[in-house]
Amino acid sequence: MFRDRHAIVRDQLPASALLRRYVYPGAYADCYMTQLPTAICLPEYVEAFYTTVVFKLERLILRWLAGKPSSDPEVRRLAHAEIDSFAAWSVEARAPDQLLLCDFQHRTRSWLMVAPVGSGTCLYFGSAVTPVRGRSGEPTLGFTFNALLGFHKLYSRVLLRAARSRLASGR
Repeated sequence: MFRDRHAIVRDQLPASALLRRYVYPGAYADCYMTQLPTAICLPEYVEAFYTTVVFKLERLILRWLAGKPSSDPEVRRLAHAEIDSFAAWSVEARAPDQLLLCDFQHRTRSWLMVAPVGSGTCLYFGSAVTPVRGRSGEPTLGFTFNALLGFHKLYSRVLLRAARSRLASGR
């Protein structure tokens, strides 16, 4: 049975999730999920996710602020495992149903996964942030991450909704 077609829900990481390696004390990891009533393969999802208008804005910001340009043809090549770096990310791990990317500073991870459900597909998106040693020597995610956590949670849902909409419309 499919959930509400508009639902984006925070969910547990699937047992096989490549992002699971970042679930440990002091780190942050999340997982959002939605469903589509059609079969979607990982390359379709990766391409749809990274070419939405919302994500293109992030790509533009990365070009300006970090000097990390990217293009839609690069997204296609990433989706089809023809390249292992894209904008500010490099591939940390791949499986036929998922992709785990690491940012150029090695602090954050982005993860996409598809899973069949009936004749449809669950689309997963998650992120992880690894801790650094704070002044006290204890692991910390840092002030910036903690200050932006609410925005991150909203933005994650917006990104997943945009990808789902793009896939549902066939664009």
